[in-house]
Amino acid sequence: MSRVAVCHLLWVLALLGSPSGALAVLCTIDDVPAATLLLPYFEVDLNDPNGINTLISINNASADAVLAHVVLWTDTSVPTFDFNLYLTGYDAQTVSLRDIFNGTVPLTASAGQDPADAISPKGTFSQDVSFASCTGQLPPPPIPDSIVTHLRASHTGTFSAILNGCAGRAFGDRIARGYLTIDTVSNCTLRFPGDAGYFASGGTGDATNQNVLWGDYIYLSPGENFAQGETLVHVEASATNPETSVPGQYTFYGRYVNWTAADNREPLGTTFAARYVNGGRFTGGTDLIVWRDSKVDQSAFRCGYLPPWYPLAEERLVVFDQQENAELQQTPPFSPPPGGGDWLLPFPAEAQRTAIDGEDFPVSFNFGWIYLDLNTFVIAAGFNPAKDPAAEQAWVTVVMDASGRFSVGYDAIQLDSACRVDHTLIGG
Repeated sequence: MSRVAVCHLLWVLALLGSPSGALAVLCTIDDVPAATLLLPYFEVDLNDPNGINTLISINNASADAVLAHVVLWTDTSVPTFDFNLYLTGYDAQTVSLRDIFNGTVPLTASAGQDPADAISPKGTFSQDVSFASCTGQLPPPPIPDSIVTHLRASHTGTFSAILNGCAGRAFGDRIARGYLTIDTVSNCTLRFPGDAGYFASGGTGDATNQNVLWGDYIYLSPGENFAQGETLVHVEASATNPETSVPGQYTFYGRYVNWTAADNREPLGTTFAARYVNGGRFTGGTDLIVWRDSKVDQSAFRCGYLPPWYPLAEERLVVFDQQENAELQQTPPFSPPPGGGDWLLPFPAEAQRTAIDGEDFPVSFNFGWIYLDLNTFVIAAGFNPAKDPAAEQAWVTVVMDASGRFSVGYDAIQLDSACRVDHTLIGG
């Protein structure tokens, strides 16, 4: 091998061995390896196998093996199910949400549970280690029928015997809705992020601060012959940055650690710009996929009712056409809004898909963009986070489709961060 070839090989290996996130900027949500991944919204048609499904890919940017902990949440942020994934170095694992609602999770296992290297094989540059805590959990067994029934009920807004109540909104269409989080962890745990011991400062709980995960997601609709996709939301962790380590700061999991910043995760943005088109070749129009933080650690609730923070309001929504004409929407600054107002509340839950110029978000222009200031003071959350009780982290993705054949999806433009919220209002 020539000296040039050797140097080139060493350079490639150096790149493979150092996904350090050196280009990452905390408090700016960028597509870099992270300690937490967020799927902001999912849909699964439980009646039609050719209906809507959601696929995600979870990947390890490091040569070191890692454990990832996956949690399913309803659209009102009630945790319903969790499982662990083992990833060898540079591993990639695809997860179909339909499979989970049908009773199976991906088969993975660390070296201790997979001595023949048949379940989670390692590659040339990959580490494969043993996690003793995973014995009896990996490879995972089929999901019990009682849990499948619970999942299907919880994510369609009907009664769950396991929760002894409801956990989401009921639309009556048999489409399971919610969102999903993935965290790096040090052991195979069955705790949720709100459980004692899951987070501890410096990544010393179940959850670690390993910024090594990356991934993407796809909304797949075989019956309509199209798909839409984007990168997952990548949430970095730092135990040394004051924005993610000082009590009272707004962190991604702040509501589950009593606002102590023990999760060490950066928060998302609060204000966004999103373009939309309704008409022309985009006959299917534009939907906004919106994830929001109620700032409340929500548990199951009595069926027929919704949580005390529902519906979530916002500080300001402004719709612009392409000649800069503006339409200011009537929005209250706190949640839930007072009765009697003609309020526009297009994003009332923690996870939703909202059609632009649909019933929940009428607009006067066919083409333009929307300024979304999704901050709100949530009465049920009290004066939290202490740094700025009126701040509320969120995430927005734009989805457009044409004739049920062509589609595109991309993240909205993030105009700020919950680390430093700008409450200056357009037109206010």
